[in-house]
Parts: sequence; structure tokens; C-alpha cells
Amino acid sequence: MAFTQVTREKSKLRLALAGPSGAGKTLSALLMAYGITGDWGKIALIDTEHGRAKFYANRSDFETGTFLYQEMTAPYSPDKYKQMVLEGAEAVGADGVVIIDSFSHAWDNEGGVLDIKSSIERTQSNKNSFSAWDEAGKIQNNLVNALLSVNCHTIVTMRTKMAYAMEQNERGKTVPVKIGLAPVQRENTEYEFDIVLNIARNHIACAAKDTTFLDSWSGVITPELGKSLKEWLDNGVEPERCTDCSQLIKSAQGRSIQQIAEGTLENYGRKLCWNCMVKEINKRKKEAENNAAKTVSGGTDKQAS
Repeated sequence: MAFTQVTREKSKLRLALAGPSGAGKTLSALLMAYGITGDWGKIALIDTEHGRAKFYANRSDFETGTFLYQEMTAPYSPDKYKQMVLEGAEAVGADGVVIIDSFSHAWDNEGGVLDIKSSIERTQSNKNSFSAWDEAGKIQNNLVNALLSVNCHTIVTMRTKMAYAMEQNERGKTVPVKIGLAPVQRENTEYEFDIVLNIARNHIACAAKDTTFLDSWSGVITPELGKSLKEWLDNGVEPERCTDCSQLIKSAQGRSIQQIAEGTLENYGRKLCWNCMVKEINKRKKEAENNAAKTVSGGTDKQAS
């Protein structure tokens, strides 16, 4: 086989949203999906959370519409996940989005991979804890590969829990130490995805892993973010960045990214994010006040002379 020159190709989004309960993972996934599709009918959500996703349908306060929906109940087996994802992908088509809310159930809930591992160890006399993992690990890998290979965009949500590591304290005693929040899934599973966004309880998301343009991005997830990702994945369109701080321009105060970029370019000669625009306004206001003060001072001095 010979090496060939590589070119960027149109691709599908493979996104993981991780966060604690109440962070807004489901709504964030729906808004992101709508930004990608522009059509609520091309979004299929698989709900393992006892029907909670239904609360977000047709909400005027969140500006959501009617999406395709299917509830998954126990057992949360890998085969059931794969089947429902395939059904969702077929329903929404190649330009649609399948949301798996949540992927954590496939790991540590009834019928999940941890259950499968325990069953292998319990029922097969030639298997111990270590060798049972070999078989269960293959099932896990097959599940992840199946989810990432469907012909549509894929978004999964994962719950997070506090992770600990054993470290020695100043007295030489080994104690557990908090090292941050970790997704409830097999270790490093989140890095199978192209983008991993961690969402905090205040609904602010930040990129933990990114292969697009979100490496330094943080903020509340909106449909505009999904739209920007779709344009980048389809056509390589780079998102608008602030000339002053180089950060991505985000929607603010009811104005879209495009409105802010075009408005600041027209008014200030360069594209600015909302914060840098406010700084520029304050800077010009202060300069105008100083000039006015100098004019008054100069006029007073002339009159006195």
C-alpha cells in the first residue's frame, strides 16, 4: 500500500456531552442537534431517563419543537442500544441526528456491560474476573464502534461522578484524593468521540477534547453552535473569530453570531466578540469625554487670555 495525499472530507459529528445531573445535557443535545439539522423532525432521541426528554418537546421557553422519540427501558443491553440507534438513523436520514440520552446506562445499569462481565464470570467456570473482561471488553468496543459508524450525526450524553486517586499525604499515609469528575462509562470511552464537552451545573460547557475548532471554547450550548459545526464538517467553513482576543464570536443579547460579526465590522472596522465590542465602546466613549474636556479647557483658557 502506498501513501497518498490527504484531503479533508465531509464528515458526521460524533459528540459526547458529559455532566452531572441537572447540568442540562438533554436540552443541550437537542439544541445542538437542531442547529445541525434546522429541522426538529430530523432529530431522533433515545431516552433511558424514564421519559424525562418528553418534558423538552414543544417548549416555547426553550424554543424547542417536536422531535422523534423512543424510550428505552431495562435491560440496557448493548444489542438494544445498537438496534435502536440503527432505527433512529434510518428514521432521520443521513443529514439527521440521533441522540443517545444516556450512554451511561449501557455501562453500569441493568443489562449493561458491567452486568455482562459479572454474568460471564459467574456462569463460565473457566473465566475469572480478568478473563471475563476480555470478552466483555470486546462487547463494549463493538457497541462503541457501532454507534460511531451509523450514517448520521451522533450525540451521546453521559453522567459524571467524582473520580478519586490514591495518593500519599504529608504523613506518608495513602488516602483517596478527588481528581475531578469522570463520565460514567468505561475509562477513556469519551475519547472515542471527535468532541467531548463537559457541562457544569451552571450550564456552561467547555471542551475536554476537540478535533474541530472548539479547543478553547466555553459557553452555553445553542443551536448556533450546532450550525457552525455543521458548516465546518460539511464545507470546512471556519467560524467567526474576534480580531482582538481571537476567541470564537458567540451569540449574545439576542443577536446571532453573524449579526455581531457583521455589525462590529461595519461599526468598528473589525469583527469583535461581544465582550471586546463592549470594551471598544467604553474606550471610544472615554476618548470622546477626554476630547470634550480638552475642548472645554482650551476654550476657557482662550477666553481668559
